[in-house]
Amino acid sequence: MARIKYYYNTQTCKYERIKVSKWNILRDLLGLFAISLIIAILIFLSYSTYFDSPKARELKIENEKLKYSYSLIQKEIENTKQSLAYLQERDDHIYRTILGTEPISPAVRRAGTGGVDRYKNLVDKEKLIVDTFKKVDQLKNQLYIQTKSHDEILKLAKNRAKFLACLPAIQPISKDGLKRLTDGFGMRIHPICKIPKMHYGLDFAAPRGTPVYATGDGVVKLVKTNMGGHGNQVEINHGYGYTTKYAHLASFSVKVGQKVKRGQCIGYVGNTGVSTGPHLHYEVIKNNKRVDPLNYFIAGDLTAEDYAKMQALASRVNR
Repeated sequence: MARIKYYYNTQTCKYERIKVSKWNILRDLLGLFAISLIIAILIFLSYSTYFDSPKARELKIENEKLKYSYSLIQKEIENTKQSLAYLQERDDHIYRTILGTEPISPAVRRAGTGGVDRYKNLVDKEKLIVDTFKKVDQLKNQLYIQTKSHDEILKLAKNRAKFLACLPAIQPISKDGLKRLTDGFGMRIHPICKIPKMHYGLDFAAPRGTPVYATGDGVVKLVKTNMGGHGNQVEINHGYGYTTKYAHLASFSVKVGQKVKRGQCIGYVGNTGVSTGPHLHYEVIKNNKRVDPLNYFIAGDLTAEDYAKMQALASRVNR
C-alpha cells in the first residue's frame, strides 16, 4: 500500500494531505525511465569501448593468428626470392659463362603472372590476399623458368662433355715423342725441295712401328694407301668442325667408318710417301682450315714443363 504524504500549510497551520495527480505519476515514471535509459546507454557504450564480447574476443584472437601466419608466409616468400636470386646469379654468370651461352634476359626472368582478371574469383578480393597470390604465382613462374634453364644447362653440359672428349687434345704418339719433334707448324725449308714452304702440321720422329693414337673421339673418315705425298694416312672426323690427319704410316689398325676413342691405336709410324726417315706427320683441321696442333695438347700426361719444351722445339726446328 502506497504511503500517504502530508505537507504543513502555513496559512492554516495544519498538516494537509498531498494530492498526487495521474499526470504527476506519469511524469515521474517517464523521468525515471529516461534516466534509466541514459544510464543503460552509457554502460553499454563503456562496455563496448573498453570490454569485448566473447565473440569479439574470439575474432580478435583469430585475427592475430592470421596476422602472425601472414608474416611467416611473407618471410618465407622473401627467403625463397633470395634463394632464387642466388640460383639465377650462378646460372647467368657461372654456368652459362662456362658453357659459352647467353644469360636469360631480365624480362624473361621477371615472369609476368597474366591478366588482371586472374584473381577475380578470390573471396572479397582483399588486397592482402591478392598481393600474396601474385607473389606466389610470380615465384612459381620464375622457378619454372629456372628449372627449364637448368634442363638446358644440363643438356649443354652433356654436349660440352662430348665436345671435350672429341677435341683432339693429346699427342698422337707417346710422351717421349716430344723429344723428337722434327718440324713445327709454319714456314720451313722443305727437307727435299730445299725451298721455303708452309708446313701445316707437326712431325714426330719415331722408330718404325711406333703406335699412333687417335687424339680425340671420332669416326674414321679416310684410310688411304699412297706411295707419294703423305704416303699412307688416316683421317678422323671428330665432329664440331674438327678433323685430324695422320700421315707416313707403315700400316693401319682401323677402317673407314669405325668409331674410335681418344688414345686408341689407329696405326703405326712408317716412312711412306715423300719422307726422309720414319716419322709421323700430324695435322689438325678446324672448319676446313689447318691450324697449329700444338695449341690443342691440353689433355693426357703432358705437363706445363713438357708443353713449354715442345713449344721451344717447334719454334727452333722451323728456323
